[in-house]
Amino acid sequence: MSITSESELEGMQKVSEAVAYALNKMRQYAQPGMTTNELDEYGGKILAGFGAQSAPRLTYGFPGWTCISVDNEFCHGIPSNKRILKEGDLINIDVSAELNGFWADNGGSFVIGADIHQHQKLVDASKEILRKAIHSIKGGVRIADIGNLIETEAKKRGYRVIKNLGGHGIGRSLHEQPDELLNYRNRHDQRRFRKNSVVAIETFISTTSTYTKELSDGWTLVGNNGGYMAQHEHTLVVTDGEPLILTENNGIFD
Repeated sequence: MSITSESELEGMQKVSEAVAYALNKMRQYAQPGMTTNELDEYGGKILAGFGAQSAPRLTYGFPGWTCISVDNEFCHGIPSNKRILKEGDLINIDVSAELNGFWADNGGSFVIGADIHQHQKLVDASKEILRKAIHSIKGGVRIADIGNLIETEAKKRGYRVIKNLGGHGIGRSLHEQPDELLNYRNRHDQRRFRKNSVVAIETFISTTSTYTKELSDGWTLVGNNGGYMAQHEHTLVVTDGEPLILTENNGIFD
């Protein structure tokens, strides 16, 4: 969507506060020995406290309030009573929701407890790259140039990007135009970011894979060449200068 009034901005700020707060609290709540379903139920209650509805459940009938992916699961992981978090796990939580007709999305990867499997370097790379990408976005900037920046920065650090996942427009629904804000330069994409538009910008930084494939559960995505992936995401409003990061309080840059 494009912000055209103060009331629209306020609506986006309220739903963004809900998803950001839920993600922040879930990251703090996650502990070894906990099931991903316990963590999801905790997040679902936080969203309900804001009066917000889970976006993936509302839009796609997703079997959880939030997406929780662990280790080799790249994204869209289904919360489960069978999946128990362990020390050193790489976990990704993606929280998106609807509130009063407005939609926001954010996510982040982190390590549970001690970094015994050395995932923190990948997590830090994803965060640093997202920060750099966001600071480079303003009205008139080519969308493909941001994709190029993300892939270039990933390669500098010895990583790859996932090419069949990307950020997206958001606001009045979960996925809007401009869609497919990819993590690499698509030379055919001549689109530019537009001032006042609302977008969800996200990184998909991988150790060995460049594409994802879906598991038999119909939701969970893993890498075509295995390995691990870190994702970080903010919902923001494009301006003539620094973007307004609506989900800034999710703490993923802390």
